[in-house]
Amino acid sequence: MPAPRISFEFFPPQSLEASFRLWDTVQTLAPMKPEFVSVTYGAGGTTRKLTHDAVTTIHKNYGLNVAAHLTCVDASRDETMEIVNAYAEAGVTEIVALRGDPPKGQSGFTPHPDGFADSAELVAALAETGKFNIRVGAYPDPHPEAKTGGDDVRWLKKKIDAGASSAITQFFFEAETFFRFRDACEKQGIDAPIIPGILPIDNWSGVRKFAARCGAHIPAWLDDAFEAAARDGREELLSAAIATELCSDLIDGGVEDLHFYTLNKPHLTRDICHSLGVQPGMILENVA
Repeated sequence: MPAPRISFEFFPPQSLEASFRLWDTVQTLAPMKPEFVSVTYGAGGTTRKLTHDAVTTIHKNYGLNVAAHLTCVDASRDETMEIVNAYAEAGVTEIVALRGDPPKGQSGFTPHPDGFADSAELVAALAETGKFNIRVGAYPDPHPEAKTGGDDVRWLKKKIDAGASSAITQFFFEAETFFRFRDACEKQGIDAPIIPGILPIDNWSGVRKFAARCGAHIPAWLDDAFEAAARDGREELLSAAIATELCSDLIDGGVEDLHFYTLNKPHLTRDICHSLGVQPGMILENVA
């Protein structure tokens, strides 16, 4: 089985302890030679400055290809494009363009009066600059706001047509979920790469709650497996085995790229990459 190309998602720190955890994560995973790494935005754009600082620091100190998350939430077009220009000036050439989650306390997304109405509009504005490789999100399981079964495919096509070059999926638990979505996208004429998003399960209870909120299908066998593993303290072994098998099934089905949601906890992701034949290169010595 050929080793896949890999990429990682980090989130920006909001405390001194979290800062150490982020830099430990980057230091641990950078030797895996990822194609790119991405840094998230908090809900409602709450980590806008932190995201910018993390992106530019990783880019400068680690020599990694960093993709900055950018959302439409709670910002005017001018404010959003100011952030975009700052990234360009810092040498960042990749952006993950997303609509974004609504601010805390709001039940749904409401566009800023002077902002982008949706992620497709944001992608179009980014594409017009000609300065970025633009990635977008995709949903193998129906997005909670999807009204029909085909909405997620149609929205992805709209974003690709607006100028996005590839998509990264929400996490899922079974390879068949991804393959069904990939087939549906191909039928709609989407030929841009769709990269599966992989979430190593560090804590099943927390992941289960998150999956329920974002619409990811939760197979019953996972509940049973983690309940049994918890009785004898084998949750981490189970998590590594499940993620490795999922990745292997995807690779067997023709997938060449995998994107790992690290949650700034690097060791499980590192072990899974090792199991897939991804060999570390030179350890980087720079620190933030």
